[in-house]
Amino acid sequence: MQYKVGYKPQNGFTKIASLGDGELKLSEFGMIILDDGEQFAANSGGFEVALIILQGKCDVKGDGFDFPNLGKRESVFDGKPYAIYIPRNKDYVITAKGHVEIAWTDSPTDQDNKPFLVKPEEVRDALMAEGTACERVAYHIITDKHQTNHFYIGEAFVENGKHASYPPHRHDIDNWPVEVDMEEIYFFRFDPKQGYGIQKIYSDDRSLDVTYTVEENDTTLIPRGYHPVSTIPGYKMYYLWVMAGKNYRAFKSVFDPNHAWFAKQ
Repeated sequence: MQYKVGYKPQNGFTKIASLGDGELKLSEFGMIILDDGEQFAANSGGFEVALIILQGKCDVKGDGFDFPNLGKRESVFDGKPYAIYIPRNKDYVITAKGHVEIAWTDSPTDQDNKPFLVKPEEVRDALMAEGTACERVAYHIITDKHQTNHFYIGEAFVENGKHASYPPHRHDIDNWPVEVDMEEIYFFRFDPKQGYGIQKIYSDDRSLDVTYTVEENDTTLIPRGYHPVSTIPGYKMYYLWVMAGKNYRAFKSVFDPNHAWFAKQ
């Protein structure tokens, strides 16, 4: 089974990962790219939908909501994003105001929640592992503070040969408050674009054990297991992370015991 999916940008909507791909049970992922004046229209059906505006500007309108003039980033490395949550069974339309690129994700739900907008100034940021080889900046966008069924979504930035999700951690088991079961999807970009990184995904018993080179616009699917990632020297790495949990939505994980000692350094 493959846990990495490549994507060549193209206008319109492209689904990159569906339920069942890479053992995913709760989340799907895709990209929406539109030029000025172009529209994308859909119905969320039996899924909750989250839109993360990666770059450019747009209007998002639907049943019971109207969010105009969204977006301010020229690239994912240009500040915090706008995000939109759309409940199940809602029609919605995205209208581009210039070129816009939007990450799309959905998750099956039986809940009827309310649509909401997350503005850049509402995105919480955190500096993780400051001063170490694992230092990274994380943006928490849609969290357990928001009313969704499954989502916990954010962005991470890793620079110049450093590592992230290290010591390797997993969130596979509902063992509150230590660990919660949440599958995850990563979507990558680099500055400059020709950069690359290394993603490893493995379980304790090694029934899952893969290592990938990740490049611009690659997506990795993390249904379970530890999932450290690193970038090469001289480049900035961005990844959008989409977590989906059945019973909990929380930033709770445990380290690989073989490498947990590093967290004490």
